[in-house]
Amino acid sequence: MDWIVRPIAQGLRGVVRVPSDKSIGHRAVILGALADGTSTLRRFSFGEDNVSTLKAFEAMGVAHEILEQGSVKQPIDGRPLDCGNSGTTMRLLAGLLCAQEFGSTLVGDESLMRRPMRRVLEPLRRRGAHCRGQKHPTKDDETAPIRIAPLVEGEALTGIEVALEIASAQVKSALLLSGLYAHGPTVVQEPTLSRDHTERMFEGAGVPLRRVGSVVQLDPAGWDGRIAPFDITIPGDPSAASFLVVAANVIPGSVLRVVDVGVNPTRTGAFDVLRAMNAGAELVSKGDVSGEPIAHLETSAAVDESGAGMRATMIGGELVPRAIDEIPVLCVAAARASGTTVVRDAAELRVKESDRIATMAEVLRAFGVDARELPDGLEIVGKPTGPLRAATVASKGDHRIAMSAALLALRGDGPSIIRDVDCVATSFPGFARTLADLGASIDEVEEVDEAGHG
Repeated sequence: MDWIVRPIAQGLRGVVRVPSDKSIGHRAVILGALADGTSTLRRFSFGEDNVSTLKAFEAMGVAHEILEQGSVKQPIDGRPLDCGNSGTTMRLLAGLLCAQEFGSTLVGDESLMRRPMRRVLEPLRRRGAHCRGQKHPTKDDETAPIRIAPLVEGEALTGIEVALEIASAQVKSALLLSGLYAHGPTVVQEPTLSRDHTERMFEGAGVPLRRVGSVVQLDPAGWDGRIAPFDITIPGDPSAASFLVVAANVIPGSVLRVVDVGVNPTRTGAFDVLRAMNAGAELVSKGDVSGEPIAHLETSAAVDESGAGMRATMIGGELVPRAIDEIPVLCVAAARASGTTVVRDAAELRVKESDRIATMAEVLRAFGVDARELPDGLEIVGKPTGPLRAATVASKGDHRIAMSAALLALRGDGPSIIRDVDCVATSFPGFARTLADLGASIDEVEEVDEAGHG
């Protein structure tokens, strides 16, 4: 499917709820599968990434009815577990399954099968896991399929201390999940703190966890290994919300409220960046729900009809792990800000669903914005006044690229075409409909030609 996006004549207006946080959703499915009894996951996102995790456990014999969870069992027929496009599913399951007494194979779609996996497999092997990937075709790395051999009688994972070179919630979570079964403590130190949903959920479930700054320790000694069933309400995804907040900021006349969004401080880097750009949203706290802080986001246009209002900024250092998924949409904000925005320390973007540094630079240039690739980021020269150039761009199968391109298209000088948008269902099903409900003109059609005809 493609999108035809036409310039918006007036601001986005309305009250909206975004899909629930898929990072929390993944972890809730995993922990619910390990719990003794039935757990309830309220407002679970049925985006494709979360569904990949749910289906993987279904293939392992974990029963669910609506959001009901059982306990991990050996895969019934030994078929590979399909992680779809979800790197979180693959990496977290690698940590959990390497501690089991049955073998597993993890596969995914074409994009996921190209993504590097050694950084999670290598520390798991160091603690005694039997797991390996396939040699990466172009890099000194490993990719899926990930094959995990069972631990045999008398074997167990050992304790481990790992100092990560790059902050990664996925690697950290894989190590903590394997640590539930280890003989000895698991200690993970990050250069800066990545998202901490796993730690919060473990603490709520009574797992023996200690945290000091960016160091976390799980020591199962003296713990009975039991996880009680739980009832969790999953907050709105701040990554999804950031697309609407940026859209409202760059489109004059917008007034928008996004309700019940998770504002865990490890996830709010994008809102900090927007504040530095004289934009952003007011966070109206609604307290904590299921161990996670939530808020309504109230925002209005940061620019006026002349384009004045937003200023360029620097994005780097400790901000990057807290805003890594939102950097593509922050590039949209940079495209409408006065001055040159610089993104550094974000080489991780090159190994996402697409090379987001190269792809986002290509998309920005297509819309007439001067953008230059850096090894670990981008330089973006803002074009705050006048419309952008209408363009036809490809998502490269990357949901965040597709959504970011749609926002740029709303400020174009004519209709734009965004190709291959099915990928958006991985994180924000109904994104186009949400924008349309707020006042945008965006149509989903099959095989649009260059003239904009389906």
